Amino acid sequence: MSLCTLCPRSCSVDRSITAGRCGCTDEIKISRIMLHKWEEPCICTGAGSGAVFFCGCPLGCVYCQNSAISRKSANGAFEGEKSYSVTELAREFLHLQEKGACNIDLVSPTQYTPQIIEAVRLAKNEGLTLPIVWNTGGYETAENIRRLDGTVSVYLTDMKYRDSELSRALSNAPDYYDHAIASLLEMVRRVGKPVFEGDRLTKGVIVRHLVLPGCRHDSKAVLESLANAGLADSIVLSLMSQYTPDFFSGCTDEKLSRSMRRRVTSFEYDSIAALADSLGFAGYGQERSSAETKYTPTWGNFEY
Repeated sequence: MSLCTLCPRSCSVDRSITAGRCGCTDEIKISRIMLHKWEEPCICTGAGSGAVFFCGCPLGCVYCQNSAISRKSANGAFEGEKSYSVTELAREFLHLQEKGACNIDLVSPTQYTPQIIEAVRLAKNEGLTLPIVWNTGGYETAENIRRLDGTVSVYLTDMKYRDSELSRALSNAPDYYDHAIASLLEMVRRVGKPVFEGDRLTKGVIVRHLVLPGCRHDSKAVLESLANAGLADSIVLSLMSQYTPDFFSGCTDEKLSRSMRRRVTSFEYDSIAALADSLGFAGYGQERSSAETKYTPTWGNFEY
């Protein structure tokens, strides 16, 4: 982990000595392991996905629902954090399988890529057969996706923005789209079109897009860019309306900040859903009732 370049930040710090831009050293830190039933239906069948919520994040979204574990608090720790060795993480994968999980759902995993690859290898040697889901904010490098070849079966990735000024204001990442589209294309190259066993997705790519208040035109640009890249029949689209202003911490753009202090309207969401349908995307929509803080897990609970 010396000279870390796992994410597009390429902060090049030695994470065996100090934390990178993601807030993490090379010590694996996790804030929750659970059987999770609130993901897309095709990846939480039966008892649910075997979700592992990693601490830290390469992005800096000012509306993050998981901000308590994506960024350190004033005391220098992530909420509910617990340290794991690679061997211990592999055992947790096996335990989730024993509990009936339909997959291993790795949430915000990018900053721990080498350790996760090794943990999956160890778990497979001990009998792990579940699909591995890479649940990411989309701020990835194509190189890191290539690194995961043979480890990950399902990619659950965000495509948050098309406009660089919007991604700068809301995630401190003006280069978000360029990296997100390059890594998405690499994901599709690696795992191909969606493969289902009954209702369960066992291989393929799900692309999540969260419709944000006042950002309808950027949502339109996101979907059109995916369609223009030939991805309409190569991915499962999850169009989300769950934005809640409860977690918004503000931004320097006053007009945008005013919009972000309200929920998405039915008109905003429905117009983007209609566009997705007209462009030939298949996948999932979302009820606006899901825009509630109650759907955020309690951190630090490791009983499941």
